Amino acid sequence: MKKNRFRRKRFWAGILLAQIILFFILSKITFAVGLFEKSFELKKRVHQHLFAGVPFSVGDLFYVIIFIFLCFLLVKTISRASRQRALVWLFVAVNAFYFIYQILWGMMYFQKPIREKLPTGEITAEQTKELALIYLDRCRKSRNLVHENRNGVFEIRNFREIETEILERQKHLPKMFGSKEPTGINSFKPSLFRGIMSYTGIFGYYNPFSAEAQINVELPSIFLPFTLAHESSHQLGYAREQEANFMGYLIGKESRNSDLKYSTEYFVLKSLLNSLAEKNPEFVKWVLNEYSPGMKRDRLAANAFVKQHEGILDSFFGITNDLFLKSNRQEGSVTYSYFVNLLIRYEYSNNLE
Repeated sequence: MKKNRFRRKRFWAGILLAQIILFFILSKITFAVGLFEKSFELKKRVHQHLFAGVPFSVGDLFYVIIFIFLCFLLVKTISRASRQRALVWLFVAVNAFYFIYQILWGMMYFQKPIREKLPTGEITAEQTKELALIYLDRCRKSRNLVHENRNGVFEIRNFREIETEILERQKHLPKMFGSKEPTGINSFKPSLFRGIMSYTGIFGYYNPFSAEAQINVELPSIFLPFTLAHESSHQLGYAREQEANFMGYLIGKESRNSDLKYSTEYFVLKSLLNSLAEKNPEFVKWVLNEYSPGMKRDRLAANAFVKQHEGILDSFFGITNDLFLKSNRQEGSVTYSYFVNLLIRYEYSNNLE
């Protein structure tokens, strides 16, 4: 009996290793990745039709069930009588989860990078500064069009209107970045873990098992509209984080919704300044000083929120997210250089329209 269970553990460990090797090989084959892209187009439509109407996050419920099941198995490993059986089931569960994840989403990280569709050439600090000044001006103008709370801080007026606008703007994305078809289905959901999320540094996430865009609705308003646009880009099929940022920027850039437009422009400006901060700190300080009074209040409120929720969870999730991104051949979670690279190449190819 013990020998049989040992063989089963070795068998499922071998299957997991074989899966890792198989998907690694497939990630190198353009044709194979293309097939996963095509299957995703069908999958996203089916999943959103199935789960969008459910009033809570189906994907989060799935995670809760998985967590309870794993805890049950781990408890079983404490007892010598049930340890071997529990370990076999643990190997089976990990294999199933890994396979389903790779089929539904994991292989999407290996699509051709968006940067291949943009002009090449060196990006200079002067270009970055010029664009930062342009977005400073845009932010100051957009800030005058949004609503404030009693403390003079930007406050979203109508969440549903932002969601509807994002779905509409998806239809007008430049075709040069692929033929990913929007479903027109509103599948934005408040995360069931939003209380915890505030302490993790995670603003939102895409659930590949249900095609839902999960949002931490407790975030300051300055973060929320662009976070929605970012997660909606994952729903379209843009897996890489900084490419989802770029598509989120394209969604919000020409938006008729002032909340979405301001949040997007603020994110762009912040990203440009972050990229300049190390080598051009005086310029960054000068730009921050040129923020309008309303923008300064929004920045203070956002910084206060982040500071209030710093801690062990924030550090832990920051490290794990960084490792996850790098395992999928992306930059780490704390860098925005790829997004800024895409942004500048796109803006200058369109003559800074």
